[in-house]
Amino acid sequence: MTDLARIDPKVLACRELPWADARLCAALGLPPNAAGRSLGLVTCDQDDALYAALDHATKIADVEVLYARSFYAGSAHASGPLSGEILGVLAATDPESIQQGLRAVRFALEHLFAFRRVGEAGVTVFPTVIPSVGRYLAAQAGVEPGVPLGYLVAPPVESVLGVDAALKAADVTLLKFFGPPTETNFGGAWITGALDAVEASARAFEAAVCDVAAHPSLR
Repeated sequence: MTDLARIDPKVLACRELPWADARLCAALGLPPNAAGRSLGLVTCDQDDALYAALDHATKIADVEVLYARSFYAGSAHASGPLSGEILGVLAATDPESIQQGLRAVRFALEHLFAFRRVGEAGVTVFPTVIPSVGRYLAAQAGVEPGVPLGYLVAPPVESVLGVDAALKAADVTLLKFFGPPTETNFGGAWITGALDAVEASARAFEAAVCDVAAHPSLR
């Protein structure tokens, strides 16, 4: 892919909640008969990076993603200094698993997943390929854990043109289209296929976004 500048995601708050109240867990989505209710809560200034990092945690630790939701208008318009643009909540049967899961989230944000900056244009892009998707995103996308997943996100015009380029670039399946505006006013798609095809589509998505950034209007 094009060598774009990495924008490091920032974890803004990260707390463990051992043995959370069952009523709170039920309100967050935990089934009433589920064993255990230790939680890990994390906010971040990049929602898509955290979604991918939460998924990574399900591959490393015995945790489930209980809750994950983007906030409206993005981190630049957050409700407070620790809000960012997403809250993610992990659940496990014991506090030790939560600790392991949160460590996996931090590792993924530091080393695996981040938005990229397109030159000095102010455009950012998330042209991410997950070679082996975890349990969380697999369930959200309707695929089996372990298959390749292209997680492609960009601003509105860039995302529509980028998804078109991605679908034409290789033999991939469109799993979900995120029509702009999302909560953070971006758009994009999830795709799957053979790993080399997903990678080729992600490169095409990125190239299309870069082209729009360089040439916003063609006359």
